[in-house]
Amino acid sequence: MLYRFNIDLSDIDRGVYEKLDFRVAQHPSEVSTYLITRVLAFALSYQENLEFAAGGLSDPDAPALRANSKQSATDIWIEIGNPSARKLHKATKSSKQVIVYTYKNPELLIQEIKTNDVHRADDIKIISFENSFLNNLEKHLEKNNQWSVMLQQSRLDVMIKDLVFSVELKKW
Repeated sequence: MLYRFNIDLSDIDRGVYEKLDFRVAQHPSEVSTYLITRVLAFALSYQENLEFAAGGLSDPDAPALRANSKQSATDIWIEIGNPSARKLHKATKSSKQVIVYTYKNPELLIQEIKTNDVHRADDIKIISFENSFLNNLEKHLEKNNQWSVMLQQSRLDVMIKDLVFSVELKKW
């Protein structure tokens, strides 16, 4: 299924204020919480050259999102969920910054990173969302979505119509 998102982004922490308009396809095997986490990752990491992976979930070696420099090097590699230590090892070797946005148990991911020899493991930024927050957003997911997203001091507010959903982002 194809979803459209119009997002008024106010990322006060980074000083980013944008009107985003994009479409994102949901892979048949993709759960809605994964899709919503991808959308939020795009908004919260937004920069001009950020893009969804062309192959999507069909390409297991590609990041969920990436930002390439003008020299085609990967500046930002973004993963969703709990990617394997092998994939994170590859990501940290080939990009300047690696971020994981997860809706799963981040402690399991941290343990896997620690028990495997992941290159620059301490540089991986892990941000987790509470499942109840994502479940509330999922109830309001439509084919065409108009959201206002505000981030300030790790507090994320998503406004959909006249409803506001809030969560404290946990950074690991």
